[in-house]
Amino acid sequence: MNETNENPAPETDAPAAEATPVAAGATETPALETGLEIGSQAAERVVRLPQTLRGRVLKDGTAIGTGRRKTAVARVRLRKGDGKFTVNNREFEEFFCIERDRLVIQAPLRVTSMLGLVDVWVRTDGGGTTGQAGAIVLGISRALQAMNPELHELLSGGGFLTRDGRMVERKKYGRKKARRSFQFSKR
Repeated sequence: MNETNENPAPETDAPAAEATPVAAGATETPALETGLEIGSQAAERVVRLPQTLRGRVLKDGTAIGTGRRKTAVARVRLRKGDGKFTVNNREFEEFFCIERDRLVIQAPLRVTSMLGLVDVWVRTDGGGTTGQAGAIVLGISRALQAMNPELHELLSGGGFLTRDGRMVERKKYGRKKARRSFQFSKR
């Protein structure tokens, strides 16, 4: 039972039913002050910030992000600048000859409207050019997120912050490759 029913106050002659509407009215007043009613939605959009940041920002303002794809690893540094892009101390277009790889790498910068506003310096090794391109995308995205956490929704919505965990399946004994059998000859 309720405490007020067990120990009634002797100086109050009002029944308990009258106290209930006052309490209900008191809870409705803050809802009306905020401008929200039951069933209404907030007009302002809430920006979801990331739980953990995978990149970091140095004291001089340089943002660092590391990306991996297959066996490729890319260490990316972003700094505000005029859009210079260097990969392994070579020009971006010289290092990546395939147009598809260039477009994939520039995608997170285009989505966040940072293309041409930041200088990108990348050191990458391991894997092939496609794996390195995927690693650079993840590294750039993590560095952008560290530089400005409000870009998390744009980068996450585009799938740029997701690490692609697919790796080459190992070779099994008794097989030519991971799944390919040796040629079978009946006769």
